[in-house]
Amino acid sequence: MQQREEKQLEASLESLHSRVSHLKASLQSFILKLEHEHDRLSWPSVLDNFALLSGQLNTINKVLKNEKTPSYRSQVIIPLLLSPDRDEELLRLTEQRVPVFSHEIVPDHLRTKPDPEVEEQEKHLSAEAARIGPEVAQKLIQTLNKLCSNLLEKLNNPRDDRDSEASALRQSKPSFNPADTNALVAAVGFGKGLSKCRPPVSVPPGHPGQPMMSTGPTLQQVTIAGTTGHQAGMGGQGTQQQPGQPGKMPSSIKTNIKSASASMHPYNR
Repeated sequence: MQQREEKQLEASLESLHSRVSHLKASLQSFILKLEHEHDRLSWPSVLDNFALLSGQLNTINKVLKNEKTPSYRSQVIIPLLLSPDRDEELLRLTEQRVPVFSHEIVPDHLRTKPDPEVEEQEKHLSAEAARIGPEVAQKLIQTLNKLCSNLLEKLNNPRDDRDSEASALRQSKPSFNPADTNALVAAVGFGKGLSKCRPPVSVPPGHPGQPMMSTGPTLQQVTIAGTTGHQAGMGGQGTQQQPGQPGKMPSSIKTNIKSASASMHPYNR
């Protein structure tokens, strides 16, 4: 009888292990698709993967609830050997997840109850839930449902919210003048509206083709004769060629020196 139960337990564990391995392979395949093929993954394909995972989980639950499956809760697992050394066989069986079976790892893998701190928090939450009356609990549930409904409406209608915000921004008074901005951009970029006047160019007096400036500063001409050595006078004219002798150099060398009068302001008219 005992051997029969042991064989039945081993067969059940092998079947459960096989189904869990299939579920694990499906999960790994789906995760790889999400990470590397997300740009080509379609929504029907995602739904198919979820349906496959859901079916495999339901199958495992049916196997566990089957009458022929022995109760795993009544089975006790006792560690017979603990060692801090690396165990290659254990590493192979656990797919490189558990390298050693030591005193530090055993409590985590063979625990049947949560940590004492987590268990204490669960008891505290259960006690608080028991103190709340039915009416208060119903109000809290309604408030939570209302918040969830508002959040779902905002998530489902983001376009309406954006349109309303855009219309509100358009209706608000602008802080600048669009006409002035366009005129400034046209003037800087294309020179539109800028005057084409140029500053006057100073031309020496007596230059051919240009009139003499009457508004300029008063000038005095000092003529120095090389042969006589005396001043010819202030405000005299330049050297003139004698008539009847074209192209003949004068006998005396004359130099015109123009100096501004110190007593006259250049901008006085």
